[in-house]
Amino acid sequence: MPELPEVEVVRRGLMDHAVGRRIGAVEVLHTRAVRRHVPGPADFAARLEGRRPTAVRRRGKYMWLVLDSGELLVTHLGMSGQMLVQPQGKPDEKHLRVRLPLSDGHELRFVDQRTFGHLLVDEPGERAEVPASVDHIALDPLDTEFVPAVFVRTLRAKRTEVKRALLDQSLISGVGNIYADEALWRARLHWARSTRGLTNVQALELLEHVTDVMSEALEVGGTTFDGLYVNVNGESGYFARGLNAYGRRDRPCGRCGTAIVREAFMNRSSFSCPRCQRAPRSR
Repeated sequence: MPELPEVEVVRRGLMDHAVGRRIGAVEVLHTRAVRRHVPGPADFAARLEGRRPTAVRRRGKYMWLVLDSGELLVTHLGMSGQMLVQPQGKPDEKHLRVRLPLSDGHELRFVDQRTFGHLLVDEPGERAEVPASVDHIALDPLDTEFVPAVFVRTLRAKRTEVKRALLDQSLISGVGNIYADEALWRARLHWARSTRGLTNVQALELLEHVTDVMSEALEVGGTTFDGLYVNVNGESGYFARGLNAYGRRDRPCGRCGTAIVREAFMNRSSFSCPRCQRAPRSR
């Protein structure tokens, strides 16, 4: 959390509020927020001061501001990161990590309670306007260059559990725990099902559900849990109201009425219907 829909909502907000504004004197209030900018906080701030964002782009859960210097300000929100647009002079948030003043009297604020997110000034990689640090991330299913047939072929060639494959950002980007569970519920597939056993039709249907569920979430501003994800204006997303599996332990399945179960998965949780999504016998 946040996943593709939430990051895309934030990207659109930054397009409206940051593009064309000049960045003033940047303040790094917590060095962990720029830990991946190897030259350090002072260099990070110096590279941004006086620069003007010309666009905001995204790949999966990563987004970046394209700067007029040719460099890229990469943002990863981690588990609890927020990129807010606030009027200058408004009281600081409790977990404010980086402040970027803008020439229109507002400022971008990177707020991160758990400090798993980060900011980084990077150079373009092999592909134009894609940061070198993001070059290894696969295309996401909402990208116009994403090829479903390639994804299906690669998915079926793997020897792993289907949910583990959905979370593999080198295979398909932007999918996290929430939307993986939701897509698997729609596809009637258990998270531990082997990718090798999927047919072409099943794999393609799963991809369609992944795309649909994230598109639907995007339309209502994403999914907010515990108030940690908000858009640039501090507003929550409303897709939590439409969830069928994730976070619904012991609540009835919307299809068959069986209680949704929670199982441990990769140091996190996986939610599914034990009747609609039969666990594989080999488990």
